[in-house]
Amino acid sequence: MVSKRAPDTGRIIADYSPENLTIATIGSHSALEISRGAKQEGMKNLVVCQKGRESLYSKHYKTRKMGGREHGCVDSTLVLGKFSQMLEPSVQRKLRDCNSIFVPNRSFAVYVGYDGIENNFEIPIFGNRFLLRAEERDAPKNQYYLMQKAGIRFPRRFKVPGEIDRVAIIKTPEAKRSYERAFFLAKNAAEYEAKSTEMLQKKIITAEGLKNAVIEEFVLGAQFNFNFFHSPLSGETELMGIDTRRQTNLDGILRLPAQEQMEVLTHVRVSNIEVGHIAATLRESLLEKAFDAAERLVEACRQEYAPGIIGP
Repeated sequence: MVSKRAPDTGRIIADYSPENLTIATIGSHSALEISRGAKQEGMKNLVVCQKGRESLYSKHYKTRKMGGREHGCVDSTLVLGKFSQMLEPSVQRKLRDCNSIFVPNRSFAVYVGYDGIENNFEIPIFGNRFLLRAEERDAPKNQYYLMQKAGIRFPRRFKVPGEIDRVAIIKTPEAKRSYERAFFLAKNAAEYEAKSTEMLQKKIITAEGLKNAVIEEFVLGAQFNFNFFHSPLSGETELMGIDTRRQTNLDGILRLPAQEQMEVLTHVRVSNIEVGHIAATLRESLLEKAFDAAERLVEACRQEYAPGIIGP
């Protein structure tokens, strides 16, 4: 079980005004959804922005009156030079002065960092701040570990290239943006060596990133993202929605006829950078399996990252 000492948020919350709470988040990823949700629940919200990226929140989606009706969903913004400044005491003081409850997302983890979030971010978080790190594939008790504990099927993993005995996908950080992944396929160790060497020479990936790359069985099938919400108050796990990803430049290539695809692929490399989502549905006969997996994952997280999953 992961057991760490977080900032004393209980003491901080004790000084808050329960009738005057603010839902705060970082200005990226899902900030608009979080802000809209806060408004629907009758709560104020605040978006922490990085200078040069604030207009979406401070202008286009700012809460305002038009024609006697309220438009927008962002009540207020806090603009910083860099997102990493969120760990500065003066910034955290401003968030506490607003009685902020912070809703984390992937961008928060990327820009602020796990160590800072776990040890130095003295703001109450909606969720489990120690569970955020499990998304990293090199974390000791990561998502693969949790799925294995929960008995959830996932693609077979290969420890070293020499174990590859079928088509495998290799996931390694990009050289320029380590939080994004570069992918390549290989059906054996020789193909792995040839393709990884080419990507290293082109500086698409780094030797350090390749050393820690995940090598797993490539599985073909329809892809769905399940968005669940677990409440420790009710004990229920609720399915909030299902979506699929839009990725660049993969989506553009897939929309071309086969002949043009082959021509394009002689000039460009496929990339899988996520840029959006599309709502999706699933056959009801498969939904039961999704709920079963979700509930088992909730239990595994409760055992390994007490108190477990709180929220999405």
